[in-house]
Amino acid sequence: MKLCHACGALIIAWFTVLGCIQAVTLEVKQGDSTCIKTELSASFSITYNTSSSTRTVQVSLPDSATVDTSSSSCGVGSSSPWLVATFGSGHALGLSFSTNGSLYSVANLTLQYNLSDSSIFPEANSSNVVTVVSASVGIWAPINTTYRCVSPTTFRIGEATVTFSDMRLEAYMPDNDLSPTESVCIADQTSTAAPPTSASTTTTAAPAPTPAGTPERGSYSINNRNGTVCLLAQMGLQLNISYFSLSQNKTIQEITNLTPNLTSSSGSCEDSNTTLVLTQERITMLSFTFTLNSTTNKYHLSGINLLANWSDMAAPFSASNTSLDYLRSTLGRSYMCNAEQTLVVAPTFSLNTFRLQVQPFGVTTNQFATAEECQMDQDQMLIPIIVGAALAGLVLIVLIAYLIGRKRSHAGYQTI
Repeated sequence: MKLCHACGALIIAWFTVLGCIQAVTLEVKQGDSTCIKTELSASFSITYNTSSSTRTVQVSLPDSATVDTSSSSCGVGSSSPWLVATFGSGHALGLSFSTNGSLYSVANLTLQYNLSDSSIFPEANSSNVVTVVSASVGIWAPINTTYRCVSPTTFRIGEATVTFSDMRLEAYMPDNDLSPTESVCIADQTSTAAPPTSASTTTTAAPAPTPAGTPERGSYSINNRNGTVCLLAQMGLQLNISYFSLSQNKTIQEITNLTPNLTSSSGSCEDSNTTLVLTQERITMLSFTFTLNSTTNKYHLSGINLLANWSDMAAPFSASNTSLDYLRSTLGRSYMCNAEQTLVVAPTFSLNTFRLQVQPFGVTTNQFATAEECQMDQDQMLIPIIVGAALAGLVLIVLIAYLIGRKRSHAGYQTI
């Protein structure tokens, strides 16, 4: 009898857990047509302040969440499609989307939470509604396919984290239901190794990538909502990617240059975050996220995201890192590095930059402000100075030796 009671309690507890982590279906419609649809489970970890301490709460997206029709849209003209789900007392989760014609991606992930909701934030010392945004989260798929990621995936935005699981998503939908063709996230891909083609146990190292040569330097800019320039960038870019090749039936490493005259730029500028998106021929999308620390007035490159769908790839390639710390400079100044730099983003992707100059904040004219140079450029400037000083010292030593030798020679004649 006790065993039956225990089993009953276990079953009740299991269904309670299932009830806490529920899948929610959300759709954005235009008339009778669906343009965005998702089925997902989401949970949030939010840190807030009380009068005496800091607390962290865990919140799940409830099945009562609804699409905010006043904020959500399929995108009209130059405006981006938006899915905004509201829940509780003034809380919201938002996803905006962008496309290059062959791929679509989540351009911004937004979380809004209301600190005056005492049921979630007891004893909060503020009643503000807080909105945090993260760009380039790495959720993307080819057009007319469904993005699928069963594995939990966590994104940090401000003082919160958002974790998605059991996620199926499609934007720019041609039909009213999710496409049966799925693009599976990397976390769900249990193995990227090629299937064995023979019984041989001999392994061969992958050949070294063929150098692509120095890339051409491109000039890029972004305008804010007022039409004024808010970001300037000039740089040559080289992609170093490892992926499974269909033609060679193995994983290869390829180095390829971004071609400026085939590349378009877009992006957005906010007070503390600026995003530059470069799209080449609708098959390569490279985005940079810069973050400004308003306390120190320092900015840095905090995120790089690459989406690629090349013809020889067995599956679309995605690599993202939102916790980088590259290209550090001061507000009101540009960052410059003429030397080649390698920015490691992920084990399968690194980015080489050449003759780089960028200013993502504090642009007051259409020209770069005074540059802060990278350490490699400073070191290269020191080399000719050191060599020149060494040569000057050597000439001085030879001259002194010559004068001493000549003086001794004269002294010898006088003795005779």
